[in-house]
Amino acid sequence: MAHSLILASVTAILKNIVENGLVDRAVTTSIGGDAVVSASSPDRITTGADEKPQINLFLYQVQPKGLYSQSRHADPEEAGVGYPVSLELYYLVTAYGAQDLQIEVLLGCVLTLLSEQGTLTRETIGSILTALSSNKGGRIVNPMAATLADPKLLDRLEQIKISPQTMNLDEISRLWTTLQARYRPSAVYKVMVTIQKDVPAGKPNEPAQSVA
Repeated sequence: MAHSLILASVTAILKNIVENGLVDRAVTTSIGGDAVVSASSPDRITTGADEKPQINLFLYQVQPKGLYSQSRHADPEEAGVGYPVSLELYYLVTAYGAQDLQIEVLLGCVLTLLSEQGTLTRETIGSILTALSSNKGGRIVNPMAATLADPKLLDRLEQIKISPQTMNLDEISRLWTTLQARYRPSAVYKVMVTIQKDVPAGKPNEPAQSVA
């Protein structure tokens, strides 16, 4: 189950970083109102006259890299299953807004926030996921977020590295045409996720054995 939550956990972490960053930098004051942070397909976001200030993080491409080979000590329930050594995830980060400069302020803030993160360590990843799934203080946690507290998931997320990507006009045009959505200023980020190999209880840590 833990491996199946990796994509959701990375998106949730990025979303949390942006949400907290907008609050910390009092961006709502600059744009004259609240801004929503979402993780949806761009074609599902309302644009035009009813367009609201919003940042959207859309995972549009997933590239597994290599496979860990299972040892004879693997969990019987996972025998014969190969898991990626790492994942390359590509996110389209888009800003929305109906008033002058809202889009520029929001997108500029997010570019700064993500560039400041760089590489997230295991400790930082665990801290964010634990906070997202915590119900302390009467906080209401939706069922999806609650599952991100899975200890096995926290053990497997070794590192997350965030880096901006460059796309030319032709590539941007093809992407938005494929999405069948109205274009808005955007940036693309590659998120490299390093996955820790399972280490059975009582067994020494073995070097990762991978196959291309």
